[in-house]
This record gives sequence, structure tokens and C-alpha cells, in this order.
Amino acid sequence: MFSIFPIKGYIDNINGFYCDGISAGLKANNKLDIGFIYSDVMCEVDAIFTKNKFQAAPLKHFLTKENKSSNFVLINSRNANAMTGQAGINDINELFGELEKTLPNIKNPIMSSTGVIGVRLPKEKILEGAKTFNLSNKNGENLTQAIMTTDSYPKSCLYEVKLEDGQNFKIGAVAKGAGMINPNLATMLCFVCTDADVPKEDMQEALLENAHTTFNAISVDGDTSTNDTVLLLANKKANCYDKKAFKEALRLVMNDMAMLMVADGEGAKKAVGFEVIGASSDEEAELIAKNLSNSLLVKTALFGEDPNWGRIASTIGASGAKCDETTLTISFENVLVYNKGEIYFTKEIEAKAAIILQKSSFRIICDLGLGDGRFTAFGCDLGYEYVKINADYRT
Repeated sequence: MFSIFPIKGYIDNINGFYCDGISAGLKANNKLDIGFIYSDVMCEVDAIFTKNKFQAAPLKHFLTKENKSSNFVLINSRNANAMTGQAGINDINELFGELEKTLPNIKNPIMSSTGVIGVRLPKEKILEGAKTFNLSNKNGENLTQAIMTTDSYPKSCLYEVKLEDGQNFKIGAVAKGAGMINPNLATMLCFVCTDADVPKEDMQEALLENAHTTFNAISVDGDTSTNDTVLLLANKKANCYDKKAFKEALRLVMNDMAMLMVADGEGAKKAVGFEVIGASSDEEAELIAKNLSNSLLVKTALFGEDPNWGRIASTIGASGAKCDETTLTISFENVLVYNKGEIYFTKEIEAKAAIILQKSSFRIICDLGLGDGRFTAFGCDLGYEYVKINADYRT
């Protein structure tokens, strides 16, 4: 047996980890825009990345490394270093070549970037800023601020895991993400740190398994970015490990970050779970749930607090999954609006459903009545603020 509980603090509360964020002049008004994560011992490192075929230069740089072990991650906002070709990779190599002269303790460094696509990395500004890093700093709050782009709030979490034999380890994360969020990750960065003694062979398995129901189950706008990254660093300083406990703790961390992202969808006011049950298979349920979380018509109805169940039904029917209107039920939480061919949408029911949609978080439950398949995807509303943010993103 094991126990997992949240604790206060940032990833710098994990043994051996340090972090900070500073301003290098990439953002206006002296806002924090570059940060680092450093471990005083080497970490086993694994990652999962976007499925966008145009992966950004930092992802390509990491994937070409024969040895993935590292003790340092440099993160910049405002510039994605994407669609920059070989020149973008060369910029990273040149940047690290110079930075290692100033910070000789960093080994096999990793780059991560977020921001505007199609612009070369401002490596001179980043280098001059990074040269001022103090690797003994523990300022997780600054780091969370430095990696933000259109985020309206920082995202972090921290857990302690106590094993049956009394040993314990910690695991936590910092992340950013608010727009270009679509299953298959998102325009998101997530850095998970742990002092658990995780075997290298367990890391990818745990990441992929947990991504399926967390980061790959959220959608803000249906767009998949070029830079999506979930990076897992394990420095093993706790000298203990339990596979089941670690996998569950990692799930909690990834779920926390995913739910914060979808709730922070650019201009979003509502975080909604689309719970599909009774499908002919889990795969069919997933197909329907993700179609619902991506539908612009559904998202705008949520924004208008309109319990337009017809848009839910239409999306289910258009998904390509097996469905039958005579076995289907649709509910806004506990308010049933459609029941196996019968419309329950009286004025009284509509008023009750409208109250549900006024909440900041709720579930829409669709029972297909065909089998035991189930999946829950998460989305948000889409309104005027999203258009405003993305219409002038580069400015």
C-alpha cells in the first residue's frame, strides 16, 4: 500500500532540484520570459511530444541526442523556434556552447520553447539573460511566470508519496498552456520532476499511459501545436521507488496540469467534462467524447449558457461512431434532456439545464446504451476573448 497527498510548494521543494525565472527582454515591460530547471545530480530523462509533423527545433534537438540524461533545462517564452529548419537547431547548439562556458555545472542541456512560430530564436538576448542564472536559486514562482504566454495564471503542483516501508519520494510539475490545445497534447509545456528512483524503462510507459486520459483528453480550440512537450526528469535522490505508486502519482500530476490548462482556455469561463458511457467500445466512446470537446458549435453554446442538446446529439451522430437515437440519453449533470427517442426538454427542464450551464465546471453525460465503452474528454467554452487574443497574438 502507499499514500499520495498534495503538499505546498514548487518543484524546487524536491530534493536536488533548483529553478528560477528572469527577464531577458523577450517580453515587454520587463516581464519574466526565460527560466531554468537544474538538478545537482544527473537525471534520467524521458519525454512525449506533439504529433504535429512540423516539430519545433527544441524537440528535434532533444530527439537527436544519443544520451538523453541531463541536469539542466532552459525554457524560453515568446519565441517557439518552430519552422526554423536546421538553423533553429544550430541556434540551440550555439547557445548552449556559449552558456556551458559560463555555467560549467550544466551537463547535456535541454532546450524548450514556446511562443510565435516562424521566427529565429533571439539567442543573444537569451544567452545574456541565462548567463545571470544562479543555479542555487529555488524560485518556482518565478519559473511558472517566465514560461507563460497567453496563460492567465501560472500552473504547478507538488505531491509526496509515502510507501508501505516508510520511505517516501516527491513528484511535481510546472506547466504552461491556454490556447492551441487539442488532444495529442497541445501548445503546452509541462516539466515533471521527481526524486523517485525510476528505472529508465518505466518512464515512457508511465508517460504514455497517463497522457491518454489527461493531456490527450483536453481541447480548447482543436489546434495541435508544433512545440507540445511533456518532459519527465528523475534524479533518483530519494533512493526508493514503487511502480504502481509512481504511475498513480504521475497521473495525478498530469491530470492537475491538464485540468488547469483547459480551465484557462484563452478567454474561457467554463471547464466541461464530456462523459461518454454505454458505447460499443472504449475507442468509440473516446471518438465521440473528443468530437464533443472539439466542436465549435458546442463550445459556443457553452459560452452562451444555452443547453442546446441538439448540438450534442448532432455531434455524436456525425462522429462516425456507432450510435442509435432510440438508445441514446443526454444529460446536463443530473438533468435529463433526451431519453431514448423522447424529448424531455420542457420549459422547466430547460431552466434547470440552464442553471447547470451557468456553473464554471460541470459534466455533460451521454449514454449510448450500446455497451460498456466509456471515455471522458475535457473542453471549455469559446467566446469573444479567444478571437481577440489570437487575432493580435504576434503584437
